[in-house]
Amino acid sequence: MLNLTALLAPAHNNAYYNLYFGLSLTLIILMFVSALTAIILVLMQPSNSSGIDALGGSSETFFGKNKGKSIEAKMKKWTWICLAILVVLSVIFFILQKDSIWV
Repeated sequence: MLNLTALLAPAHNNAYYNLYFGLSLTLIILMFVSALTAIILVLMQPSNSSGIDALGGSSETFFGKNKGKSIEAKMKKWTWICLAILVVLSVIFFILQKDSIWV
C-alpha cells in the first residue's frame, strides 16, 4: 500500500522532520482552503460583459455609479486577497522543500 505521507519528505527520524512535516501539512491545508475560497468567489461574481446589451451603449444604474461599495467589488477584492495568500503560501512551501535548511 502506498504511504502518502512519505511523498512529502525523505524519512528522517529527528525533530526537524516532525517540524517539517507539520509545517508542510499546515501549508498544504491553508493553500487548499485559499484556492477553494478563490474559486468559489470567482464563480459567484457576475461576468463583466453584458452580452448583446453592450452593443446598444451603456446605461447608468445605481450599482454602476457606486461600484466601489457594491458586493461585486468586495468579492473581487477578496478574490485578489485569497490569490495573494495562495502565492505567498506557495513560495513558503517551495522554500521549505530545500534540504539545506533542514540539516
